[in-house]
Parts: sequence; structure tokens; C-alpha cells
Amino acid sequence: MTIEEIKRHLPAGLPSHWVQDWLCHVINQSPTFLYSHGDYELNDSEQAEFDDGIAKMQAGTPLAYLTGKQAFWDLEFIVNEHTLIPRSDTEVLIEQVLAWIDANYQTSAEDNNYTETPATKRLLDLGTGSGFIAITLEIELHISYTGEWQVIGVDNSAEALTIARQNAKLNQVPNVTFMQSDWYATLDSIDEQDKFAVIVSNPPYISESDAHLANLKTEPHTALVADEGGLADIRHIVKYAPKFLQTGYLQAGGLLAIEHGHDQGEAVRAIFNHYSFDDVRTVQDYGGNERLTMGVMPCGQKATWCLPPSTLSKPAS
Repeated sequence: MTIEEIKRHLPAGLPSHWVQDWLCHVINQSPTFLYSHGDYELNDSEQAEFDDGIAKMQAGTPLAYLTGKQAFWDLEFIVNEHTLIPRSDTEVLIEQVLAWIDANYQTSAEDNNYTETPATKRLLDLGTGSGFIAITLEIELHISYTGEWQVIGVDNSAEALTIARQNAKLNQVPNVTFMQSDWYATLDSIDEQDKFAVIVSNPPYISESDAHLANLKTEPHTALVADEGGLADIRHIVKYAPKFLQTGYLQAGGLLAIEHGHDQGEAVRAIFNHYSFDDVRTVQDYGGNERLTMGVMPCGQKATWCLPPSTLSKPAS
């Protein structure tokens, strides 16, 4: 078949951009080639690969698993069956965390009511998967705060961590650290000076009974599904971030930001409030759905330092 014939007879049930992107991958050409070389005819091996990929996508395999890569935040990340595919809605998490850091750390040193923050600040990405959140934040923080931030990504999957380290190398980010851990498990001996200024997570939050799981059957089940209607892992992350204030993982005045399902905003805010977080707010994604809930660790009297309250206006929820 020629490119023009494929464009005229798009396979049923697939987004047209998936078909075109897959075609570009198969013939190793740019999208502009498809428009300027409509008479190009796929050879036998290209046609066989193209048809095989179309059949797999129609059976439920995402395009990213066929090409082995996915774009996010103008970067490119390796993905496979051991990792979730980065989605554009998670860019809201990146934007909000960077905005919070800019607002709080630019003002904290100027406010005489607060002590200076540690020279090196630590950010933890729980359930890092392919590492795309940790790597993106490390790149952006390095631009604005050279050498001031240490980013650590943890995941319980050794296979996912292998991909994360490959992504760090691919995007030339040598300073991000990846380690295996079941949430906070390997961080139990954390010292006061090593607590995290920011903890972020895109954890499993889909209920086992959710009908949407039928469309996600090729992505790792353990990275998607959680007990308690999808809230079990979120509850664990929130509960043990402050723990008993002085023995937790999040510094006083630090930020906890968690991505969740579009219908879980109220429930997640309730969890944050139950564990006494301050400045709890939910942020909408680009489609107007509640997608990210954030809260600030209360400032205990024994805290060695504490950031001022966030200067960000409360987003619409």
C-alpha cells in the first residue's frame, strides 16, 4: 500500500494520529514526509510490521508500547509493559509543584519571621515508574535552582527502575537518584536533616470495579489499581508523610502533592484534612476534572525551620 492509500482507508477504531505516528515509526520518517510523499509504497517488511502493529492496537495495545517511547513536557521517555504511559494531565502536577516551590522558596529567605531553609533541599517521587515526573522536575529545578535540589524517585518494581535509569541517561539527567522501595519502607531511618521539602506521587488510584480498567489491560495492574475504591495507596502516602510530625518524612511546611482520579477530589481532600494538613486544595486538569490535591505539612513547635504559607491563590475546584 502507498501512504496515500493508508490515509484514505484508515483502520477502524483507532485515532488517526496513532495510525500516522505508527506509520512514521515503521518507515522511519517524519510526519511531513507523509504529506509530501503520498505515492511512497511500503515494502513487504514495512507493510507486515505496519499491519501487525495496527492489529495489536486494535486489540488494545497502546501506541507507546509499540514505539517504546512517549513524549511528555517536550521530553521523550522510554516506556514498556512494566511502566505506565505518561499522560498530559500529569503536566498539571509538574506546573503546580514548580509554582509552589517558586512562590515559597523565593519568599522564605526574605521573611525574617522564618529561619533559613537547608542549603540542599530534597524532593521525593513515590512510585516513580518510568521516572518521568522525577526527571522532569530535576531538569526544571536545575534550571532555576542549580545544585540546590536533590530529586529521588522510588518504586517497588525493579523492572520499572531499570527504565527510569535509562530515561535519566536518555535525557542527560545524571543527578536524579532512583531506589527500590515499597513506598516509604526503605526510608524509615531518615534523619531530621534528610527529610523531604516536597513529596509528589502519581499512585495507583483506580478501583478494581472501575469499568475503565477494560481499556487499560496492557498497562501494569499494580500501578493502576488500589483497594478501598482506589484510595488505599493515597491514604498510606498521606498518613505516613507527616507520621508523628517529628518522625515523618516530610519537613514542617513542606508540600505533599498527589494525582488522583477525576471523581476522587472530595475524598482525597478529606484524607489530607484528617491527617491535619494545612492549605489543602484540589487543582483541575486541562479537561476541567479534579486531578491533583496538595497540602502543606503543619509547622510543629520543634521544627528547625518552616516555610511560610503558600502565596499561590487557591485554584478553582
